[in-house]
Amino acid sequence: MDHVMDVVVKAVNFIRARGLNHRQFNCLLEETHSHGLPYHTDVRWLSRGIVLKRYYELRSEIQSFLHNKGRNVQELKDYDWLQDLAFMVDMTEHLNLLNTRLQGRNKLVTDMHESIRAFEVKLKLFERQLAANNAAHFPTLKSLQSIPEFRGIISREKYCNMISKLLNEFGERFADLKNLESDFSIFRNPFAANPDETPEDIQLELIDLQCDSALKEKFSSVDIGTFYQYVGPRYPRIKCLASKIMSMFGSTYVCEQLFSLMNLNKSGLRSRLTNEHLNSTLKVAIAQSLAPNIDELVQTKRCQVSGSSTTRN
Repeated sequence: MDHVMDVVVKAVNFIRARGLNHRQFNCLLEETHSHGLPYHTDVRWLSRGIVLKRYYELRSEIQSFLHNKGRNVQELKDYDWLQDLAFMVDMTEHLNLLNTRLQGRNKLVTDMHESIRAFEVKLKLFERQLAANNAAHFPTLKSLQSIPEFRGIISREKYCNMISKLLNEFGERFADLKNLESDFSIFRNPFAANPDETPEDIQLELIDLQCDSALKEKFSSVDIGTFYQYVGPRYPRIKCLASKIMSMFGSTYVCEQLFSLMNLNKSGLRSRLTNEHLNSTLKVAIAQSLAPNIDELVQTKRCQVSGSSTTRN
């Protein structure tokens, strides 16, 4: 599939990197009421999916434009290559959706693990369906089946092998999380965990916790992250397990967001910004749930009393 991406990037760069080509291509798209091509960025995975999708949608216009420029793209006439392109468009769409679900603030590693597990199950479904020549979840690839030249046949073996390799990569990349699945299960719902199947050092605490009606009621009324704030010192091992899981970084999203905020605040034009001020600014910027206690702030202020008082009769 690297050859597919190379052809796409080369065409996109030829159109976008040169101002004249970009303007001429936009004029061509205005005649067909279409939108232009986005830039491709290797650093951003989401960029790859967007570029592939727009390239596929504008393949006729791109072929016509490049032909007028004396740069024929033979791959656009190759139906096997177009199938590979359509498959990549759909697969990157699924991967982009997973990528988006893994981002965001206040996401626990257990939430991300559930999204990854769900995606692995989807990959197995894709593999079975494509093996049966069913492209139900690959709409771009399915649209090619209606073209007479394809005769409704999909390169099943090739795409099934690619999905199988992707499944193996997911298994290797997230092998550490699979080893923690039992701990994740206890953390997500300690009241549904079977004490016989839990580590021996927390079995007695878990039984006491499951018989605690007050905590059981609290568990049903608050989110999982807040619930463990109400678990008292009677359950030190369970609290230790929860603290370990809640402190895990499931992704680098929060770190990347912090660096972006730092770059926005610390620039060459702010020469008087000290490290202490920058640290305070970042604390306020990342604490989105931070709310001022107005009553306490007012009480710390000294009221200004007038030097003279007047009375009215």
